[in-house]
Order: sequence, then C-alpha cells, then structure tokens
Amino acid sequence: MLPPLPPLPAPPVAISAEIRLAYVLRHFELAHPGAPAVSVDYAGTQPQVEIANLDAGFFATNEPYPAAPNWREWQGQQVPFFFDNAPEKPLLLLREDKAFISADIISAAFYLLSGWQEYFSTERDRYGRFPYAASVQKKYGFVALPVVNYYFDVLRAAVEYVSRQPLRPRRWGSQEATFAAFISHDIDNLCSAWKAPAKAALQQRQFGRFSKLFWQHLTQPDAWDNLEAVAMATSQYGAKSTFFMLGAQGKAANGIPNADYSLSALLSPRLRSLKNQGCEISLHGSIGTALDAVRLEMEMENDLQYAGNGLRFHYLSWEPRCTPTTVDASSCFGYDATLGFAEHFGFRHSYCLPFYPFDFASGQAADFLEIPLNVMDATLNHPNYLQLAPSEILLALQPMFAEIKRFGGVASVLWHNQNFDPANTQNGPRQFHEIMTHLQTQGAAFRTGREIWEEFTAKEVANS
Repeated sequence: MLPPLPPLPAPPVAISAEIRLAYVLRHFELAHPGAPAVSVDYAGTQPQVEIANLDAGFFATNEPYPAAPNWREWQGQQVPFFFDNAPEKPLLLLREDKAFISADIISAAFYLLSGWQEYFSTERDRYGRFPYAASVQKKYGFVALPVVNYYFDVLRAAVEYVSRQPLRPRRWGSQEATFAAFISHDIDNLCSAWKAPAKAALQQRQFGRFSKLFWQHLTQPDAWDNLEAVAMATSQYGAKSTFFMLGAQGKAANGIPNADYSLSALLSPRLRSLKNQGCEISLHGSIGTALDAVRLEMEMENDLQYAGNGLRFHYLSWEPRCTPTTVDASSCFGYDATLGFAEHFGFRHSYCLPFYPFDFASGQAADFLEIPLNVMDATLNHPNYLQLAPSEILLALQPMFAEIKRFGGVASVLWHNQNFDPANTQNGPRQFHEIMTHLQTQGAAFRTGREIWEEFTAKEVANS
C-alpha cells in the first residue's frame, strides 16, 4: 500500500513573476555560457527583450495543467507553446534595438522545467510515481522533444539581435564536444540470473536441468555478477561507467524488492578497484529514501563512504512534494540522476541539459544538480512499456539523440548490469553496443555523473 500523498501547503504557493524569471534566466545562461548581459523581462521595465505576460494568474493557483498549447514552427520544428493566446502574432518581432516575444516563454519554460504538473497533480502510479500517462508530454505528444530548449532558442535569437553578439550552445570538455553522454548502471541484482531459468525448469519438470542450474549457482559466479565486464564494455568507447549501488537488501514495506546483495567486505574491494579505474560509484537510494532524509544519509554514510556525490533513486522513485527537500537536507549529494519517465524515453521536464530542480517548499531552486534520465533499457522492451523489437530500438532513439546534440545537452543512458547478460537478445548487450557506437560516431563526450556535475558547476561559478 502506498503512503498518503504529502499535502500541499496552505495557503497555495504563489510563485511570483520575479521568481519564475530568475529561475528560467539562470538556466538560459547555463545553456549558453558567456551570454552577454541583456535585460529580459515583461513590459513595464523597458527591457531590451520584452516577453508577453500571459500567465493570467495561473501560478497563484493549484491547477496542475494550463490551457492547451499553441503549436508554432521554429527553425523547421513544430513546437508547443504554452501561455500563448495570440498565435496570429509573429513569435519574434525585431525592432531597432529591441526584441518582442509574443508567447510567454518564461511562464512556459518555468512550468515545464520546474515540474509544476507533478507537484500539483494527485496522479501517482502503483509505485508512487507521477505517471507518464498523466503528463502534458503524453497528452500533447512531445515527450521526445526538448521543448524548453526550443523556448531558449527563441530567446537566444532575441538576445543575439539586441546584443549584436552570437551565442552558441554549451560545449563539453577541452575538445569542445557538441554534446555529452552519461552512461550509468543501476545495480539491483548481482545474484539472481539463475532463478528464472531454474523456476522454468521446475515448472517443466526438468529436474536434471534444475539440479544443474542450482549447482552452478552454488559453485560459480552468477551471470549478473559482472561489474568488471560492464566497465570493460563501456571502456571500449572511451567511456567510464557510473554504478549506482543499492544500500538496502530484501523487500521494502510495500513489497518492492531492493538489492539481492549486500555491500559487504567482499564487494567493497571490487568497487574500490572500479573507482581506481575511473568509474564512479554512487548511491542507488532504496525504496522509501526519496521521502526520508535520515535513511538516505545513513545509506550513503554507512555503506558507501568511498562513493562519489551522485544519487539515483531505486525504481526512479521521486515525490515532487518532498524529494527535492529530502536530497537538499543531506550534504552528501551534488547531483541526482532520477528524473525520467519509466514508461517512455525522452524528456520528463522537456529539457536536455542538467538543471536545478525547483523546490516548491522553499520557493527557490534546489542546491543539487539534476542530470535528467533520457532512456532506460527496461523502458524499451518491458511488457508494460514500449515493447520495441531489438531492431527498432536505435531507430527510435536517434531523433532524441539528435535533439540533444543540437542543443549541447547530455544523453543520459541507463543500462542495468543484468542486461549485459549474453542471454538477453531483446534489450541486451547488442542493443547497448549499437547505442554506444551511435553516440561515439556522433561525437559525444563521454562523462561520468560527477564529471558532468564538476564541469557544469565550475562554469556557473566562472560566470557568476
């Protein structure tokens, strides 16, 4: 049984235009390092770039969904613009030394990037997550389009016009790569590869096969006990794996399984060796820790003292009404990598770069960085999700990767260690290598989560 949904504050949270503007412009500047100082605001302050003010009091309510967006063409792409009630007007009007944007892209960008719909919606799935089915991305069909990046591109054109200076998307590393790729692995199971075939052998009364499988389990390493092999697979592309390790065993109170292993003295030397090879070891917060700051910090401090500063919650657990505060309450985490839809690849917050989650409890950005998740292996083939054939996987993902490259973003790929088992021909090692080859061919700079956090935050400090 799921815990009750945390209540909304009373009176309703009112997020002022000043707060929304500051939050959005901070991320615009992070997406365009070195952007010139240009005044961007609503009418009344005589800004150089004037935005139409069309929120109509929406942000003083508890409504999770605004009016339907208008679709406009921008740079050859059809883009949904929320808070746009004058579609007959040109989107961008340039006059002398001023620029006018006729859609309220500040309100629209804040709405999507802050996760407003999740915070105020009461929809949750059986795992307590905000479901893709309840999202505006699903309703209007733009989950694989980084819509906020397109809003920022409109603003970029306006800023370039009034400043007479070109802006370019973020570049990655000393080689100035056009985009980055973050390859991670949630380590849920190390000891259970034998169970499904053994169960099938029993059901088929193949007792000899069952005995063989059980004996192999007792005497040989499990097929999923493959951390070193996973690290080697990613290293073929010049990449380093980020491993998220669970800090709790067995089933949680709600029946969801945590790890089938313990972070024992036997495992610790292997993890340290992987770290010495350049891999990152971070925490996979167990079920319930997204709501419990004390348990979350205990798992990090007691079990992964040598780990990096990253976090991803098991089962992509995330309660928008309290998880940002929970993560910020700990001093352990510089970044989180949870926020993606389990049901579909794409952009849960309609943005392809790291960002600072909005904490509605405090009315400001959280201190930790979010590296949003774009695609998870289970999403591609799980019977409850997309059920793509093996040959369809890369073809489905290529347009999304192209959008990430276009805007200098981060392609975040989660591939569980158990899906490196050669027995998996659906979303297994072959499909992983196809994705990695594509990312490498497209010129991605492979980064661990910590490296992304360091590079991102260093440039923000330099620009401040």
